[in-house]
Amino acid sequence: MTAVDAIVLAGGRASRMGGVDKPAIVIGGRSMLEVALAAVASCARTVVVGPHRPELAPEITQVREVPPGSGPVAAIDTGLRALGSAAPLVVVLAADLPFLSPSAIAELIRHATESGADAVFAADESGRPQYLIGVWRRSALAAALDELDALINQPMKALVPAAAGIIPLSGVGDCDTEEEVRQARAAVDAPRQQPPLELGDARNLLHTRLSRLTAYEADLCSVIGAALAGPLTAAGPLPRFDVSAMDGYAVAGDGPWRLRRDVGFAGGRRPVGLLPGEAVRIATGAHVPDGTTGVLRDEFVHVVDETLYRLPDTPLRDDIRRRGEDRAAGDPVAPEGAPVTAALVSAAASVEVTAAPVRGPVRAHVVMTGDEIRSEGPLQAGQTRDSIGPILPELLARYGIRTTDRVHLRDTPHGFDEVMTVAPDRDLLVIVGATGGGAADQLRAALTRAGAEIVVPRLRLRPGGSTVVARLTSGTTVLGLPGNPFAAVATLMALAPAIVEGRTGALPARPLRGPLHNAAEIAGQVTRIVPARAAEEGGWIGDPVVRTAHLGGLIDRDGLVVVPSDAEDGAIVEFLPLR
Repeated sequence: MTAVDAIVLAGGRASRMGGVDKPAIVIGGRSMLEVALAAVASCARTVVVGPHRPELAPEITQVREVPPGSGPVAAIDTGLRALGSAAPLVVVLAADLPFLSPSAIAELIRHATESGADAVFAADESGRPQYLIGVWRRSALAAALDELDALINQPMKALVPAAAGIIPLSGVGDCDTEEEVRQARAAVDAPRQQPPLELGDARNLLHTRLSRLTAYEADLCSVIGAALAGPLTAAGPLPRFDVSAMDGYAVAGDGPWRLRRDVGFAGGRRPVGLLPGEAVRIATGAHVPDGTTGVLRDEFVHVVDETLYRLPDTPLRDDIRRRGEDRAAGDPVAPEGAPVTAALVSAAASVEVTAAPVRGPVRAHVVMTGDEIRSEGPLQAGQTRDSIGPILPELLARYGIRTTDRVHLRDTPHGFDEVMTVAPDRDLLVIVGATGGGAADQLRAALTRAGAEIVVPRLRLRPGGSTVVARLTSGTTVLGLPGNPFAAVATLMALAPAIVEGRTGALPARPLRGPLHNAAEIAGQVTRIVPARAAEEGGWIGDPVVRTAHLGGLIDRDGLVVVPSDAEDGAIVEFLPLR
């Protein structure tokens, strides 16, 4: 991989903002300088040009252009000299980009490496080039600076090569005025201001607003949890030929019958044809011989001296499964959107179909958050055991979601930006924690910086109200669950089927419904999800009080019930099974 250095411009007078320290302005919980440094965190060396900032890490070189405030060209020259001649590529970046992501810088570096251009710059959503978001060849940048008669107060265009590359990217708008800062902060806060959704409304949006996965041809045995991307039809008849439906005797004509010594077995040689008055021993599933008029079950006959007789008063039955009586070639087996289950795989195989176009199964990357969470090893002061991360893959698998990996993310202002950069390799990001509005809750701001579409801003639900579902520009779905263990599991169980259906195009599952005998005791101001056990008379009995900090309340419970706010005893409610 080509080595890359970075120059971050963090000076300037911000004259249009009254001379404030613009890189220090905080938007979405991070200063714009922090955003810039996070975007170039993978670079080998970073130089910040501007006033000294004691809070920066010691490995970051800090320099100041002379005289201070003499413009971006002079600042770039100062930064380049401070870097020396290490890496062949140099990122040049202004610290006034509140939504810049590491993935945008990575894309610029990729284009610069592959194209061989002297410089590659980002273009914002309007198509305007941003010359202070670029990747230069060090030699080209040094040569352009050397060719200038003066550096002070030179415009950036004085440096730009004639054949520079321009790459459209999202999240590269800058903040030059107080109004633009206000708009950026409003964009971060907008998801928090959206009203929470009822659970049913949220599920409907997940069905319609999530991106469909790409259809592809697959061996059905290997894609349990996917959904058919087209109707499945029989390739051959079922049964393929006339077979015995029972263990007994194939007979020809009216009895009694002379019993031959040969036997017909399933999968074995087919007995030779029967003449009228003949019979042959036959097993279930065996190909009946030509001339067979029926199969007599063992319990309907008796044999005397190699002659077969029907017992008196036994029913007249055919007991032959005729070729194609269940399916003829071309008959429908399952419609488009049918989930790929063990039953579907078996039904398809019985009519000679082993592969079909499908979408899915959904692949998930699980991210556990929180400095206080520890998955293994002894707990330190202030830490707590990760009690749900280890069980999430199994829980997701119940809904046909395959977990590709599970990681733990520390509480940092820019940790989620890196998570978003790897998101295109996953269909679903399941993030536990950081969905609220506290100081450590960074997910919503990161979604805004990534340009994500918020599909479900919050839920009108207890527990689980802080849940967020978003769609990244790559199409990846982000499911942000509360950090509270019971809230995370309950909300996942309520939303996972709708997410799978939205991504794979699977037909909506029929909900399990029944009476909740103590609904009035549970119902609150908003919809609640609580553990429940099956009642002897049918229906369920829910737990009025739930300890949500752990999953102990699910022991000896059969599932969860979704209890509307106005539910009365005996109300028909939805049941989410645990087993």
